[in-house]
Order: sequence, then structure tokens, then C-alpha cells
Amino acid sequence: MASFSSSATLDVEQQQHQLEADEFDYSKRSQWLRAAVLGANDGLVSTASLMMGIGAVKQDIKSMILTGFAGLVAGAGSMAIGEFVSVYSQLEIELAQLKRISHSKRKTRTLHDDQSSSTHDAAAQQQADEEEEEEGEEVEYEKQAGLPNPVQAAAASAMAFSVGAMVPLLAASFIRDYKIRIGAVVVAVTFALMVFGWVGAYLGKAPVVRSALRVLLGGWLAMSITYGLTKLIGSSGF
Repeated sequence: MASFSSSATLDVEQQQHQLEADEFDYSKRSQWLRAAVLGANDGLVSTASLMMGIGAVKQDIKSMILTGFAGLVAGAGSMAIGEFVSVYSQLEIELAQLKRISHSKRKTRTLHDDQSSSTHDAAAQQQADEEEEEEGEEVEYEKQAGLPNPVQAAAASAMAFSVGAMVPLLAASFIRDYKIRIGAVVVAVTFALMVFGWVGAYLGKAPVVRSALRVLLGGWLAMSITYGLTKLIGSSGF
């Protein structure tokens, strides 16, 4: 009978854990997904578009590689600075909110102490105040521990952008023939776009096929527009 009761308890606990896992809020992953997958996708598309643009008017490998490298450095720096400023602003807002909540709690506690001082023993009241203060500090510490870190967010954005930008650079670095080089960049970028779209959709529990196709078509569109406009301007003699 005891073993049956223990088995039933284990089953209930397993079901509770399963429900908690099923009810996990996948939107909590948005912060690091934005800094990782989307940052890598930005680096991939922007660097590949720059390389395709310069490749439309110059066929030598040196110009294409230098353009891609400049895009990597400039893009990673821009992403890092923008992410740092954005997350730091968010941090300041959340810290200000925590201070307002803490101040409001102290005012409420003081008012409560004034009202109850005539009916409670001084020692008991002091112990209760200490316990409440400790609990408030623990809660505030837990909230501050979950606050965003601007430096980490900036580093993650720069690193992710650099990883994405390395794909077209590596694809073009060792191919001398112009047409084969352009084709290799397009193929490598296409594969990477599909992978990034799939990973982002999988981790965020979004529709995989639709997300991958959206990322792929967007990347193709950016490269095509850059290549076409640069080719048009270059051939017109400007």
C-alpha cells in the first residue's frame, strides 16, 4: 500500500514538472535570441550585400574581401554600441522602478509600525521589522540579479554579427575566378540564412519552415537590390 502511494506521488510530481515545462514562456528567450541569431543574420546579410555590391563593379578578389572586412568591423562596432546604449537605458529604467518600489515599501512599513506600536511588544516588533527588512532585501537582490547587463549584451551582439559576417568572407577568400566566387558567396549565404532561420524558429517555438523562408527571402532581396543598384550606378559612369 505504501509503495502504491509513493508511486502515485511520483507520478503526480512528474506530471507537475511536465506541465511547468509545457507552460514555459518562450518569450523569455527573446533577449538573447535577438542578440545572437538576429545579430548573426544581420552580419551575414549586410556583409554579403556589401560584397555583392562591390563585386558588381569590381571583379578582383582583394576589393571584395576588403569591403567585406570593413563591413564586419563597422557592423560589429555599430551593433555593440547600439545594444549597449539600448540595454543601459533599459537598466536605468528598471533600477529607477526598483527604487520607487523599495521607497513605497518603506513608507508602508513605517506607517504600519506607527499604528501597531501601541499594541505590540517592542522586542517582538523589532524582530518582525528585521525579518521584513531581510525579506525585502532578498526580493530586491533577486530582482537586481535578473536585470540586463549592457556589457554582455554589447559583446554578444558584436560577436554574433562577426560570426555571421565571416560566412561570405570565408566563402570568397580562396576563389580567384570571379563567377565562381560570386556563386560561392550566394550558396554559402543561402545555406547560412536557412540555418539561422531554422535555429531561431526552433528555439523560439515558432513555425520553422515559414521562419526559414522569411529569413531566406529577405536575405536574397537585400543582396539582389544591392547588386542591381550598384551595377546600374557603376555602368552609368558615375
